Amino acid sequence: MHSYFKKKYVVPVLASAFLFVGASFKNDFFEIAKQIEIFTTLFKELNTNYVDEINPGDLMEKGIKSMLVNLDPYTVYFNEQDVLQFKINSTGEYTGVGAMIAQEDNLLVVREVYKDFPADKAGLKPGDKITVVSGITLATLKGDSSELLKGSKNTRIPIQFDRQGKTLSSEIVLDEVIIKSVPFYSMIDSKTGYIVIEHFSQKAAQETKTALENLKKQGATQIVLDLRSNPGGLLNEAIDICNLFVPKNEIIVTTKSKIEKHNAVYKTTNEPVDTEIPLVIIVNGRSASASEIVSGALQDLDRAVIIGSRSYGKGLVQKQIPLTYDTQLKVTISKYYTPSGRCIQALDYAHKDKNGLAIRTAEKNYNAFKTRKGRLVYDGGGILPDVVLAEAQENIAIEQLLKNDAIFNYVTKWYYKNPNLGSTTPAITDSDYQDFKQFLKSDKYAFDTETTAALKNTLAVAKEEKIDAAIQAEYNQLLNAIQKSQQELLDKNQEQIKNLLITELIKRYQYQEGYYQYAIQNNSVIKKGVAILNDRTAYNKIIKL
Repeated sequence: MHSYFKKKYVVPVLASAFLFVGASFKNDFFEIAKQIEIFTTLFKELNTNYVDEINPGDLMEKGIKSMLVNLDPYTVYFNEQDVLQFKINSTGEYTGVGAMIAQEDNLLVVREVYKDFPADKAGLKPGDKITVVSGITLATLKGDSSELLKGSKNTRIPIQFDRQGKTLSSEIVLDEVIIKSVPFYSMIDSKTGYIVIEHFSQKAAQETKTALENLKKQGATQIVLDLRSNPGGLLNEAIDICNLFVPKNEIIVTTKSKIEKHNAVYKTTNEPVDTEIPLVIIVNGRSASASEIVSGALQDLDRAVIIGSRSYGKGLVQKQIPLTYDTQLKVTISKYYTPSGRCIQALDYAHKDKNGLAIRTAEKNYNAFKTRKGRLVYDGGGILPDVVLAEAQENIAIEQLLKNDAIFNYVTKWYYKNPNLGSTTPAITDSDYQDFKQFLKSDKYAFDTETTAALKNTLAVAKEEKIDAAIQAEYNQLLNAIQKSQQELLDKNQEQIKNLLITELIKRYQYQEGYYQYAIQNNSVIKKGVAILNDRTAYNKIIKL
């Protein structure tokens, strides 16, 4: 009866809602109304006549997501559960387990545990694979198993998990979890303050302000602001963070759209904390959106020296539009532009290549702009640092090792061989590195490069055409050459890969805070930032003071 009710009444309601929306588009009204009528009629007849029982909600959600997939990846539909997760990401507060958990092969794999939160208190460690939650075996479930780990405060959830081949049991007691936008700040030396911003949630600007003011009280006369791998967040928080370093009424970002009401100029609205303190900002290829607003604006205003590697290049602005039944549409409404007038969007989603991938703006097509003091900066591909550092750039070897979890899994193995290091800084010796390379071979971690994929595809096509025997020798020769080049990449990038291994290990023993304590004294990119700040002549030359 319930299923029949959904079929009989939900479809007409959806149709009415869609028609109402369509009516606002006067120029396209007939075409929109026509297509909606076709869609709703099809949906009704499919649910009525299909041979097996159909879940209308699942079917509609798949249809909506398929409709959006050809647009940019930021225009998405949120069901009720997605809306809840979005609120968590925006506020940084939720009731939960206090860990980063990923679903892999019908299991929940613990990726990172936050100190003193429920997962930590329950004894979970990175690499643990949760197999049973509240008596439910996850392997038998379809959908998002992480929903089983949600509930109100003090909910007790029994779990079973695999750790290095052993099955263990524990109980998680859910509690309030607060994920800070600024997880760490500290003095690097007697005059240099260091602030990490991991994302731009509702309290990002206030947390950054508190960090800045406290560091100044501790004697900081120069600041390193670390935005590496920060995916962005709330626009207003990015503007308010810029406002800490620039005066009131400065233009930080402009948005432009085909719809007039979405065009806007965003200025600073508060009194700053310090407009003079020398500032270095670190970005990398995973710094996106709001991170690029902060780094791009302060670069254009000649207020900071940007170092690291080119940022991601997300210059698209989204708006949350509430829909019926507590669902939402997040839709791209405009592009944002830095104070100099550049749009730093890297991918053109309106034009796709033969593989259906968005086309990246070619460097030859970048346009030049000028900062307030006349320095040349460019659009088209993220924020290019004033000082580009080779060690900050990810190459194909690094990308593949991170993508296939080789570093994560090797560190898990290493950790349980050396469980009692405590606060001692782990060291990856040359012998360990050779062991890591052997681990890659024995566990067959593939470098899934385009070259490797193209070669394997060639052999697959040759098998279909029954000529594979004729080219097998040449295929093996080419494959060996590729594998040799991959080993050379591992040797060439040994120091950078060792640093990634050490970084992951420190998080296992000393959590996130321990890693940052290590990084401020050992990370080569942070050291370069401090060196630039200490050489005031070089600093002033870069930003033309």
